[in-house]
Amino acid sequence: MEKKIMLVVEFEIKPEHRDKFLTLIHGHARRTRSREEACLQFDVLIPQEKGNKVFLVEAYKDSQSLDSHFKNSGLDYVREIYKDWIVSRTITICDNLI
Repeated sequence: MEKKIMLVVEFEIKPEHRDKFLTLIHGHARRTRSREEACLQFDVLIPQEKGNKVFLVEAYKDSQSLDSHFKNSGLDYVREIYKDWIVSRTITICDNLI
């Protein structure tokens, strides 16, 4: 059974920064998918009821791939940009046994 690592991130965005955040995070998702071979999935989800929530669902080949993403993907730069745009961020790392 292949074991991949899933990352689920929930953001609450300040309403006045929602559009900027979405543009930034979509760019980050596209770059990650195109540059990181071990990134198997990177989706940006917006709940149908709109609001100020945004979810990221990411899948990586293994825990080393996720560690590499945290260190080498430009994530620190992206986080620095959006840090004043968000109310909260919750990161959950999960095992996917499919």
